[in-house]
Amino acid sequence: MNINYEYYRIFYYVAEYKNLTQAAKVLHSSQPNISRTIKILENEIGCNLLVRSNRGISLTPEGKRLYLRVREAVNQIQLAEDELADSAGLKAGCVTIGVSETALRMLVLPVLRRFKEQYPKIRIRILNHLTNQAVESVKNGEADFAVVTAPQNLEKPLVSYPLIFFQDILLGGPAYFQFHGDILTLKEVNHFPLVCLGEETITYEFYETFYHQHGLLFKPELQAATTDQILPMIKSDLGIGYVPEIFAAEVLKKGEACRIFLKETIPERQICFVENQRRPLNAAARELKTLLISEKCAGADSI
Repeated sequence: MNINYEYYRIFYYVAEYKNLTQAAKVLHSSQPNISRTIKILENEIGCNLLVRSNRGISLTPEGKRLYLRVREAVNQIQLAEDELADSAGLKAGCVTIGVSETALRMLVLPVLRRFKEQYPKIRIRILNHLTNQAVESVKNGEADFAVVTAPQNLEKPLVSYPLIFFQDILLGGPAYFQFHGDILTLKEVNHFPLVCLGEETITYEFYETFYHQHGLLFKPELQAATTDQILPMIKSDLGIGYVPEIFAAEVLKKGEACRIFLKETIPERQICFVENQRRPLNAAARELKTLLISEKCAGADSI
């Protein structure tokens, strides 16, 4: 058989996502074109590859066997293309990153500046998401990789690697200066109004677990959309709040807020690199990954 490779590539993405719409999005095509190509491939091979139902798409036994072979071939071709791009000296290409706000400010932006200085013609696309959304963008192929606050319960083929650790501290505005230098218990500060990120965030889950471990209910009175909104709320005495120590340095230096020391130890948190093992990174993405890991080695002690 002399079947167009493009047919197999389209089948690979349909089999990978088990969703025609998602496959069409990744391939920058339309759902009718994807359906038509799959039908042509089935006719040329002489068997059904997909089963369509109200619950979505599944592979026939023949489809599963073909998918395993095609996946291997597609990955090898992608690796070959990356090697050619390497030999061209990274003079073109694009990297798409899913990134959470804390990771963007704390790690990604400084690394991107160095990367662009070395490879000015590489295009960078930032998907600024909540952690769970950024992880999903890697899973569905929208992003090459993600750099996020440590995600929970990753499922294969996604894997994560810790890059840096950071520490949150508890801050209060002028109304709480009377507690400066005191060491309070979590139960005592739980009576103060609290500012936190929304329930859909990893930060909210982290502190909900932290409070639960100490027998307390986590009940923030104000929920901010971004970390940047928390400090102004604290300075305006709308409540106390947990902020990465590195972000709090300036307001503490200016005397716009004070640190409230806790008897209980707030656990360290992590910024992690997340990738999909089934999708090899292109040359530019691999280089950026290397820079992020080197930043881990160089800057871990400063965070």
